[in-house]
This record gives sequence, structure tokens and C-alpha cells, in this order.
Amino acid sequence: MKISARFINLILVTSLLTTISSSQSKTKAPNFSLKSAEGETIELAKLKGKVVVVNFWATWCGPCRVEIPGFLEVYKKYKPKGLEIVGISLDESGWEVVRPFVEKNRISYPVVIGDSKIASDYGGIRAIPTTFIVNKQGNVVDGHLGLLQKTQLEKMIKKLL
Repeated sequence: MKISARFINLILVTSLLTTISSSQSKTKAPNFSLKSAEGETIELAKLKGKVVVVNFWATWCGPCRVEIPGFLEVYKKYKPKGLEIVGISLDESGWEVVRPFVEKNRISYPVVIGDSKIASDYGGIRAIPTTFIVNKQGNVVDGHLGLLQKTQLEKMIKKLL
């Protein structure tokens, strides 16, 4: 039986996320400093003191499109309580496709364009959507590979706020 490299990578990412989730580890979240469409620099280190949802996604990704409305609802409800969501698009076409998508879908949380370095820093993002939860101290304490439902996201963040 032949196993593809993509399948093995998916298993590795799933294993990493399962380990993070089950151990509630104190893994320091890799910092990033990326520009939003408005030219604002979004730096993870400057968000210390907030619970941060780091979501890797793309405009062409079906499950990503499905989870965004729930993310928007959670963001609106919990932002005043210290939640921040940062959407890191992995679209190769960059702002050319991301900006219109963000505007059309009225995404209110910060969106930035990621690259291979940030994907590597976060364990090598091999499937999207992939979401990490960073606590107020700047540690990755939870993660999820695949579509993240609104109720799941709320459960992951409420205990940290």
C-alpha cells in the first residue's frame, strides 16, 4: 500500500494539534508581524493580554468560507471581553483576491497575508483551515484542524477570557 506525503503531513499536523489540545501545553506562540489590507501592522506579541485566535485560511477553501460567519459572531460577542481573531490568508494571489473577499464578506477582524515562513513557524500548515488558540500569556493552548464550528470555538475561548 502506497501512502502519499500529503496524507503523512496531514497525520503529523493532526498529531501536533491533538498534542496541544490534550496537554494544554505552554508552547510559546510564534510571533509574526504582518500588514493588513489597510496597512496596519498586526503583531502577535502586541496582542499579549488578549486571547487570540490565529486562523490559517484561504478564499478558495470551502470549509474556510463556512466557518467565517461563526467567527464573525464570536468576534463581535467576545471582542469586548478580550478576544482577538487574526485571519492569516494563505492565498498565493495575495491582496488581489483577499481584499475583495474580505470586503464582500464584511470580515471585521484583522486579516493578513501569510507566507511559507509563518506556515512553517506554526508547524507546517498542510491543510486549511487550521486554527490555533493563544492564551493571554502568549502560549498556544489549543488547536483545531479543519472546519471549526461556532460552538466549538466558543467552548475553546470562553475558559480563557
